[in-house]
Amino acid sequence: MHFETKAIWVGQEADKATGATIVPIYQTSTFTQEEVGKHKGYEYSRTDNPTRTALDTCLASLEDAKYGMSFASGLAAEHAILSILRPGDHVIAPEDMYGGTYRLFAQVLEPLNIKFSFADFADIDSIKQAFTASTKMVWIETPTNPLLKIFDIALIAEVSHKNNALVVVDNTFATPFFQKPLNLGADIVVHSTTKYINGHSDVIGGAVVLNDEELYAKIKFYQNAIGAIPSPFDSWLILRGLKTLAVRMRQHEKNATQVASFLKSHSKVEKVYFPGLTDHVNHQVAAKQMTGFGGLVSFNILGGLKAANTFFKGLKVFSLADSLGGVESLANYSTKMTHGEFPEDLKKKIGITDNLIRLSIGIEHIDDLINDLDTALKNV
Repeated sequence: MHFETKAIWVGQEADKATGATIVPIYQTSTFTQEEVGKHKGYEYSRTDNPTRTALDTCLASLEDAKYGMSFASGLAAEHAILSILRPGDHVIAPEDMYGGTYRLFAQVLEPLNIKFSFADFADIDSIKQAFTASTKMVWIETPTNPLLKIFDIALIAEVSHKNNALVVVDNTFATPFFQKPLNLGADIVVHSTTKYINGHSDVIGGAVVLNDEELYAKIKFYQNAIGAIPSPFDSWLILRGLKTLAVRMRQHEKNATQVASFLKSHSKVEKVYFPGLTDHVNHQVAAKQMTGFGGLVSFNILGGLKAANTFFKGLKVFSLADSLGGVESLANYSTKMTHGEFPEDLKKKIGITDNLIRLSIGIEHIDDLINDLDTALKNV
């Protein structure tokens, strides 16, 4: 079964009780049991809910995985994965990554004696040198937020497994439509389903998908014990978004490719970051492990905060906002927004500068997007 068909049908058969074609919103906290210990598969909605089960099943199918778990947010999903670690365990992560993930690592888990090292994941030797006897996990984000760096999942997974470390890949930016990390050697995939998977900027959610039954049981335990689960309605919204993921991702990428080309030739733009550009430093790796390059474009505008603010104020179609992956186009000032809590020396080292702008390219008409960018840049 092809991706587009799975997104619409897997886990979403007609409701057995009523024949409803679309999965119902099972807005219930508890389920009536026939007698003690005898029930129809559901007891309490924190543990499982039929609407959430449909979403979990579909997500797993799209990632070519056996197991899927939905969470209340991407960070809740990350926290559940990291909960399998113990004090003294060590994690290797990329220097360039989402600011919220960095905050979870540095401010929540490091005080609990989980150790983190940050390496240049474009340099396999940098990763190799970071391993210690206590390394239990390697965390990959590719493409990265906000510089859209691409890391070789298969190569990193090979090195990590030789060192007995689990490999986790944040696949939020690529989505399973453009990239399937489990097929490249990853052990666990994590998503912020808030972004492209939902695609309409009207829900917060996260997901974990994997193949290993023992790992699934461990993470499932923490999901239930901590209770960071999406409501039935949120699950239904994300499931609805999944149905059009393939169509949306094609248009996001098509628009992003044209925006990147436009920005690359603009006199007010210093540098453009988009893995679909042939001069992108990791373009060949992206072409090898992805079937498309996504819908995000970052660029350096000539000038600093003043130029960026002038640009933002001149936008009419794009909105200045956090988040990404919706049908609407958004602009983001990473150094003060998504990466505001990054240490200044690390931001400087990896290139999150005061003239860096990240664009989430929506599915509006491309002429309107380019005209909007052109008008805003002329004011700078």
